[in-house]
Amino acid sequence: MAEGRAERLAEGVRAYRLIAGMWVRSTMAYRASFAMTTFGNFAATFLDFVAIMLMFSRVDALGGYPLPEVAFLYGLSAASFGLADLLIGSMERLGRRVRDGTLDTLLVRPAPVLAQVAADRFALRRLGRVVQGALVLGWSLTRVDVGWTAERLLLMPVMVVSGCGIFCAVFVAGAAFQFVAQDASEVQNAFTYGGTTLLQYPPTVFAKELVRGVTFVLPLAFVNWLPATYVLGRPYPLGLPLWLAWAPPLVAVGCCALAGLAWRTGLRSYRSTGS
Repeated sequence: MAEGRAERLAEGVRAYRLIAGMWVRSTMAYRASFAMTTFGNFAATFLDFVAIMLMFSRVDALGGYPLPEVAFLYGLSAASFGLADLLIGSMERLGRRVRDGTLDTLLVRPAPVLAQVAADRFALRRLGRVVQGALVLGWSLTRVDVGWTAERLLLMPVMVVSGCGIFCAVFVAGAAFQFVAQDASEVQNAFTYGGTTLLQYPPTVFAKELVRGVTFVLPLAFVNWLPATYVLGRPYPLGLPLWLAWAPPLVAVGCCALAGLAWRTGLRSYRSTGS
């Protein structure tokens, strides 16, 4: 059984790589257009951080966090979400395929449907969001007052990779929901794009009920809030133990497993439009 799963995973990765590579080659055929759209993506997302900087032109701290620490949260959230959006952001188009019946085309191909949907219209221009988040994160690291240790340094890449995994799971679960709702891309966006916007601000500015919800129900807090408060030396509003700062990899694996189960359930329930 384990060997079969490994083979299916390898097959899915290969299919994803081939399809994504096809779209990358198509994009690079028009390099000037690619450069302009990537820059536009970078500039549009940077406006989010400009709004935060404008807030700090009137206040010294937001929820007790100065600008460098808010930039730290922002950079982690933007980089993690940007990677997930780059890798699997096309999942939000599934509802359209279900409605117009074009999903049937993917079902008859000898490749995993999830890999095909994830790689469909792979948009390399989304690198602009990743670069923008990484630049803000890099700037914040030069400004935050943190006593860097080996543990804190190791936690940095763990946060970004785990955060990407958690957001990927949300994308897949949202796509699975579209098998039922069919026109629920905006509901999915509320948890993906809305989730990353939420995490760009300190947890101390939100009600504890909301903080509990994104910690224990939809565990987006493990993308940056919980590990980042450990790095910054700040208490988490819910008074949770410090070792949870190292839980993001486990949370990411658990979320991906649940999202995979939701995807298989949704795919089995799919009924063609008949067109």
